[in-house]
Amino acid sequence: MAQSGSDKTLDALVIGAGFTGLYQLHCLRDRLGLNVQVVEAGGGIGGTWYWNRYPGARCDSESHSYCYSFSESLTVNWEFSERYPGPAEIRRYLTYVADELDLHKDIRLNTRVVSASYSEDDNLWQINTEDGTTYRAQFLITGVGCLSSANIPQIPGLDSFKGEWYHTGQWPHDDVDFTGKRVGQIGTGSTGIQAAPVIAETAGHFTVFQRTANYSVPAHNGPLTAEFQQYVKENVSEIVDLVRTSPNGHPWKISERKAATTDPEKRRELYEEAWKVGGLRFRATFEDLLKDKTANDTAAEFIKDKIRSIVKDPQTAAKLTNIDHPYATKRPPIDTHYFETYNRDNVDLVDIRANPIVEITPEGIRTEDQEYPLDIIVFATGFDAMTGSLLKLNITGRDGLALSQAWSEGPKNYLGLQVTGFPNLFTVTGPGSPSVLCNMPVAIEQHVEWITDCIAYMRENNIKTVEARADAMDDWVEQVNTAANATLMPQANHSWYLGANIPGKPRVFMPYPGGMKTYADICSDIASDGYRGFTLDS
Repeated sequence: MAQSGSDKTLDALVIGAGFTGLYQLHCLRDRLGLNVQVVEAGGGIGGTWYWNRYPGARCDSESHSYCYSFSESLTVNWEFSERYPGPAEIRRYLTYVADELDLHKDIRLNTRVVSASYSEDDNLWQINTEDGTTYRAQFLITGVGCLSSANIPQIPGLDSFKGEWYHTGQWPHDDVDFTGKRVGQIGTGSTGIQAAPVIAETAGHFTVFQRTANYSVPAHNGPLTAEFQQYVKENVSEIVDLVRTSPNGHPWKISERKAATTDPEKRRELYEEAWKVGGLRFRATFEDLLKDKTANDTAAEFIKDKIRSIVKDPQTAAKLTNIDHPYATKRPPIDTHYFETYNRDNVDLVDIRANPIVEITPEGIRTEDQEYPLDIIVFATGFDAMTGSLLKLNITGRDGLALSQAWSEGPKNYLGLQVTGFPNLFTVTGPGSPSVLCNMPVAIEQHVEWITDCIAYMRENNIKTVEARADAMDDWVEQVNTAANATLMPQANHSWYLGANIPGKPRVFMPYPGGMKTYADICSDIASDGYRGFTLDS
């Protein structure tokens, strides 16, 4: 890896060595011939998957699509072992890519960025790292991940707790031993739903503290057959075309059927078939699930009926089905025996909406009506999504404008790529892009390729800076909200899509919900029109 040193001047600096950082390095260094450095806070490559090590952690996109698609040779020479790969396998895959493309030499690990500021005098970004190194670069590109800034709730008394506590997004690299321990888990989003069954297997007693009941569909994970792996190798181009043209970047099409007008008996039959297949494909059963509340209600009731049929205790089933939002308007989890976990003798469910947590005591968690003695607390409380990791970089643009100030009323961004007042700064899968509503590698590849083409255009035309115009940014925010309001998504309470899971965070719908293909076409049209909405300055 590149060694630490004093000041270094580059063409581009990329923050993060996950899917974004590796591909952006390859595109700028090997396609454009630029001097590029990637810096990564973690001790290994993998980005989000370097940190994701909690029990049950697993990708929720199918492995044959959760990978790069720009190189057929990378695809045919790698085989995933499971339908939904775990963190270790994803890290091995990204290491394989870095080996094949000779990327390691330009990646510096254990290097945390503490600030970045733009100098108009010399048109350079100055990036300072925790170890005292300063980089200067014309282009600054962030690949810090949408779900990488852990949200640890401010519950009184945490510092007094005598036991151990962990956040799923900051999990120790050594396994945590739950054997015989009294374990409490706060949170039942996607992460909590993955972690709970694994923790319950060895815990002496396991208490789940649920604020928001959630839908979940079985993942039906398992090893990939040799026949399926061969199918992937022989149909690479068809799979790539499918993921790049589907609304969410997944390798399947959404049915044109409408739930609202399908015969109830036939509708249930189709839901049953989709339940047996499992995974996020369940959403593709009908075209109108996120557009029509009546249609959505049919999916919601089907899943609730499944929960009631799985969970033996009626009172526990009632808590788990007391769901306050339409199906898939929050991130839709997929699981491995999550609801079955509540049939175990060593598992309890506490509804903290009805019985809120008052404090953490030295001995455990106290709600309004009782105290729960615990040895370990697990916070499965999610992330300061989409903006948290960017704001932690302490970015300052033109005239001393801090990104936190520019986003004081909510994150405004043009195409999810640029912010007015921050020339030559690109945010990969930033707020305003499809990002978390999409299979992430597909969104990342599109962003990286667009940024690479933009920088190539600038160099060919002797352009020194590119910056989003304020009017274009405002128009795009309006387009994002218009697209969101055409769906049921804004109806979800406490959704991190809106930033509503973080106290005091402005409530703005952040990801672009108009579909990956639509978004990519918009980006291409803007580039073809001389980068409409951007100021290009020579």
